Amino acid sequence: MSSSTERLALTCLGGGHGLYQTLLAAREAEATEINAVVTVADDGGSSGRLRREFPIIPPGDLRMALAALTADDEEGTLWQEALQHRFGGNGVMAGHPLGNLMLVSLAERFGGMQNALDIVARWTRSVGRVIPMSPRPLDIEADVSGLDDDPRVLRSVRGQAAVASTSGEVRRVRLLPDRPEASPEAIEAIRSADIVTIGPGSWFSSVLPHLLVPGIVEALNATDAMVVVMLNLLPQAGETLGFSTERHIQVFNQHAPELRVDYFLADNHISPSEGERRHLQRAAQQVSAGIAFRDVHIPAPEGEQVDKHDPAKLAEAILELYRAR
Repeated sequence: MSSSTERLALTCLGGGHGLYQTLLAAREAEATEINAVVTVADDGGSSGRLRREFPIIPPGDLRMALAALTADDEEGTLWQEALQHRFGGNGVMAGHPLGNLMLVSLAERFGGMQNALDIVARWTRSVGRVIPMSPRPLDIEADVSGLDDDPRVLRSVRGQAAVASTSGEVRRVRLLPDRPEASPEAIEAIRSADIVTIGPGSWFSSVLPHLLVPGIVEALNATDAMVVVMLNLLPQAGETLGFSTERHIQVFNQHAPELRVDYFLADNHISPSEGERRHLQRAAQQVSAGIAFRDVHIPAPEGEQVDKHDPAKLAEAILELYRAR
């Protein structure tokens, strides 16, 4: 979509499946440089098991980002499948993706997770670089209502997996330790980008944690890049069940009131009324942003909900905003 001779550097912040789709969109945009800045607070599944055994950054979201960036040929596809292969059975290996184990062993042997990620990127002839948002593993703690007979009472819920699956309503999240250090590589990737994307993904456990790292926020405010926040297509059970699009923006603003954003990108399938659009615009203006409505979803079969971004449509929308800016 972009000219092959034109430099276009995209830095994508997030984690999990949302970041995976955004990285596919960065590839569709034919970016000449792609950086994935990934959350490091996962404590569920394979990542949680490995964290409890080794003092490491959780590898799961990092592995998924690597899988999204493997070379676009048969060998790259084989690498993608290998990274994502999950062991079966009932033994100690059951449930671990091969890529997670590779990253942990390489990090232990070669002095840290960033070195491990760069080694795997060379093996897979990656079209981008994967960067942990912080050089140390972090934990998420949330204030949650609805877990007590009195709905006004807030309870603390600790751990990404617990926050993502809580039956209450998450009001706010924080990182432990507080105000963690940002990876120097993440800061450089943000400052040198032409476009920075934030989200989509699990709002409280994959998106907002980036805003709780002071160095990340400082880099976002200092960069000349266009900063676009990709809003989720649907509320998520546990974290954001019942949240409107406006509520997603308000919570984002509450966690980063001093952050500069250029656009919130919303899918037009929500079809808000003119009055609702004005409310969304006012919410976006709290961080000096505009709001853009575009068709960015993969069509779902009749009767099913739209829950995944289309990489090609997302790339087209991002590039349109960038050129207009």
